[in-house]
Amino acid sequence: MNTQNLSQPVSSPSLSIEDHRKMHVVVVGHVDHGKSTFVGRLLNDTDSLPNGKIEQVRKNCAIEGMEFEYAFLLDALIEEQEQNITIDTTRIFFRTKQRAYAIIDAPGHKEFLKNMVTGAASASAALLLIDAKEGVMDQSRRHAFLLSLLGVKQLVVLVNKMDLVNHDEATYEKIRTEYSAFLKTLGLNAVHFIPIAAKHGENVVERSTKMNWWKGPTVTEALDNFAHEDDLTGLPLRLPVSDIYRFDERRIIAGRVEAGAIRPGDELIFQPGGRRSTVRTFEDWPGPQSREVVGTGGSASVTLSEQIFVERGQVASHPSNQPRVGREFRARIFWLGKEPLQQNKTYRLRLLTQNVEAVIAKIEKITDASTLESKEGTSVPRDSICEVIVRATRNIAYDLHNECPITGRFALEEGGRIHGGGIILDAISKSEAPSGKVTASERGARAGHPPAVVWFTGLSGSGKSTIAEAVERRLFDACRNVIRVDGDDLRVSLNRDLGFSAADRAESVRRASAVAGLFAGTGHITLVTLIAPLAADRAKARAALANHTFIEVFVDAPLAVCESRDVKGLYAKARRGEIAEFTGISSPYEAPEAPEVHIKTDKTSQEEAVDLVLSAIDKVLQGKGDDWEV
Repeated sequence: MNTQNLSQPVSSPSLSIEDHRKMHVVVVGHVDHGKSTFVGRLLNDTDSLPNGKIEQVRKNCAIEGMEFEYAFLLDALIEEQEQNITIDTTRIFFRTKQRAYAIIDAPGHKEFLKNMVTGAASASAALLLIDAKEGVMDQSRRHAFLLSLLGVKQLVVLVNKMDLVNHDEATYEKIRTEYSAFLKTLGLNAVHFIPIAAKHGENVVERSTKMNWWKGPTVTEALDNFAHEDDLTGLPLRLPVSDIYRFDERRIIAGRVEAGAIRPGDELIFQPGGRRSTVRTFEDWPGPQSREVVGTGGSASVTLSEQIFVERGQVASHPSNQPRVGREFRARIFWLGKEPLQQNKTYRLRLLTQNVEAVIAKIEKITDASTLESKEGTSVPRDSICEVIVRATRNIAYDLHNECPITGRFALEEGGRIHGGGIILDAISKSEAPSGKVTASERGARAGHPPAVVWFTGLSGSGKSTIAEAVERRLFDACRNVIRVDGDDLRVSLNRDLGFSAADRAESVRRASAVAGLFAGTGHITLVTLIAPLAADRAKARAALANHTFIEVFVDAPLAVCESRDVKGLYAKARRGEIAEFTGISSPYEAPEAPEVHIKTDKTSQEEAVDLVLSAIDKVLQGKGDDWEV
């Protein structure tokens, strides 16, 4: 049957501007407990269907020899009707005489619970359906648990299909008693348990004549009594700065008012930073406007009486009621990324117009979205919910989600794609935050990998620097902290006072290993390219760097090959006696006996050589970071 998708908004006469700020309500329930029928009936009984829609559906049903069902108004996909389940989370718009609504019709099948998580995360209230004949099911409990995790506080339970139990009050009371007790264990309290028969429209919009014992509200009456948590006008001002424009002598600060309202003459404080100034004018093209106020949802472009430094990402508020400012907070994250969320890994955190790097400092609890089982771990699989400690690299301005939902929500991004979203539960006080010396593990957490020293040794011309440069590029492009310490660079700086005697060569190796240790101590993968001809000196370097992963790479090439590559003519000068104690000619080179990597550059391409080094790094660091791929 071909039905039109009803997720498009319908006309809504005689609604005020405030009414058009639709209240979002999520509808959940066990599969087959009647969600689609209920929503279809709700649309019909509130006159929210496009003209002629129900007649069209009835006609199509007659043509195909099918009995009309209100669920067909929702099930726009033939496959969904065949399966008799609703797969996608859909936004359906309707209105009562009091205000407009956007219903999030969330799926009931447990395979699609991740869609429910996405939908319910933006809802102010929830309607949860339970079949009066089947009673409370496991899925009914799962949905309530998810609603509690998502922070949905306004809940009405609809005991549906009362016609199948002869509108029996005792059956209703049994379900109400059982489910109320369960909700209490989750810290939830249903505002109402309303007995309905959605198929017949009983207690949906019109009161049922067959359940005279019910003295409470109908569904629409209960909805109209919900607090409009989507409306943030009454909350403190939150104006995230999106842009700063300069016209003639004016400096215009632009942004969208996410909560509260702003007026000329208001004193503002911009966080993080704490700089203050007063709103002088509202500015709109083509010139100053005489607006008295910009409320929630409005775009504001303002000039300030005092020119202060303001930048994108800061949040303007009134000094009397500012957002929180800090680097760490406890959050609940809904993870939808293909790869698991990793503890100690760095992501991009987006909150309003703020965009900063942040580390998942600790994963405290993981909840499977399908089974609702909780466990501990250091990685969070796809379609799971977790409670974590988030640590940003710098201060951000935010609110707790229960204080201001819009400034208490954030997204996590990696590689330019959003992989998860979360709500902020608690601030982490300074006493709870780490202090004192920055540890090696903290540096590794920030970098996403542990440090290492990769020491390239071999004759001049063997290819050490060429391979090291290519390895550095691959690591850098993979967003690793990497740095290269080259012997030639040291020779003209730190080691310019050294010659080529055995003692000077030993000192050169000692200094190079000291520099490498400093860089490794700051979390870098440090690539050292130094001939270091004597085995004893290299052994001392390995011992000096024993606190770090050490990988010796022997870049091996026959002397004749090295000479053929010598564009500087150093070998020729050494053979003429113009350079004394030149390694390979007048000074010995002791080849490593057991290097971690042995590359014969006369037989191996540069690309193969680079892959050998990177494979060695992977092997040595295996188990120290699941994200270690280059």
